[in-house]
Amino acid sequence: MSTLWLGTRKGLFALRADARRQSWTLAGPQFLGHIIHHVVQDPREPRTVLMAAKTGHLGPTVFRSGDRGRTWREAAQPPAFRPAAVGAEARAVERVFWLTPGHTAEPGLWYAGSSPAGLFRSKDGGERWEPVAGFNDHPMRSKWVLNGTPDGEFLHSILVDPRDPRHLYIGISIGGVFESTDGGGEWTPLNEGVAADFLPDPSVPFGHDPHCVVQHAARPDRLYQQNHCGIYRLDRPGRRWERIGAAMPKKIGDIGFPIVLHPADSDTAWVLPMDGQTVWPRTSVGGKPAVYRTRDAGRSWQRLDRGLPRAHAWFTVLRQAMCADGHARTGLYFGTTGGDVWASTNAGDSWRCLARHLPEIYSVTHAS
Repeated sequence: MSTLWLGTRKGLFALRADARRQSWTLAGPQFLGHIIHHVVQDPREPRTVLMAAKTGHLGPTVFRSGDRGRTWREAAQPPAFRPAAVGAEARAVERVFWLTPGHTAEPGLWYAGSSPAGLFRSKDGGERWEPVAGFNDHPMRSKWVLNGTPDGEFLHSILVDPRDPRHLYIGISIGGVFESTDGGGEWTPLNEGVAADFLPDPSVPFGHDPHCVVQHAARPDRLYQQNHCGIYRLDRPGRRWERIGAAMPKKIGDIGFPIVLHPADSDTAWVLPMDGQTVWPRTSVGGKPAVYRTRDAGRSWQRLDRGLPRAHAWFTVLRQAMCADGHARTGLYFGTTGGDVWASTNAGDSWRCLARHLPEIYSVTHAS
């Protein structure tokens, strides 16, 4: 059975499908009225689901389910920064924003990203969280991270190399992409080639605004990112990103939040552009939403809008709100700021709406 976990501005919902992905049933809400930023089911132990939430009475925290989301309990020790040294600026977690399961060789290990930008680790399945001092207390952190976005700074796109649990990537808005090869002890900026058009020097080594960074599971040396300033690809061990969004239609541009990879084909990716003109309306371009697909690693892009609204659909899709499944005929799913969920079971060639009129959707994740 396929499950879509939906984190929204006003609670947690789930969509569950039959074996053919034709009939979907909406469940919820749970945690009605509370902000749910991210929900992730553990691929190593599918009964375990973690949820990053901001509740009215508990504030920013993590909830854990051991029965596939039927019941939940709050983490015994939610993510929190270490107490500040005398004379240093104190930091407090305002949002737990991102969740990533650890390496398959490390059952029970999870990572979380926060706002303000912080990295946290749990070794017991999400019960107790500790700050990753190598990043949070790094002497360059205050220079790497800029509080310049409308929503403030936050850390997201925590990637664990499937070949090596000590090899990590993170994305920071605004900060950039950073890499660690020692499990989070030391970090290096990885932003060469990425534009920062909002800064006086657009080629700075850090201070960038990646919206979403992804790593191909079957080809881990290939990374993609949807950035505030375009769509990029990086093939390691190279360090210079290539702006593959330059091949997008000029009237559409290459600005958006999510980017999703085909689970088996590292040349295939999908994006959902938004209007990124000077005033940044953050809506679908011209009110005509469309997904764009590349099958040649970004050298060309194809518009996919069959079944989507033809006009006056003024929504966008946030960075965690689009995903793919692992079926032979790849399924794609996205949730909108207008509260609708759309699905394709043919790699984006056609779309249909699964749910309407939900609260603003922050995240959509798939689990089997």
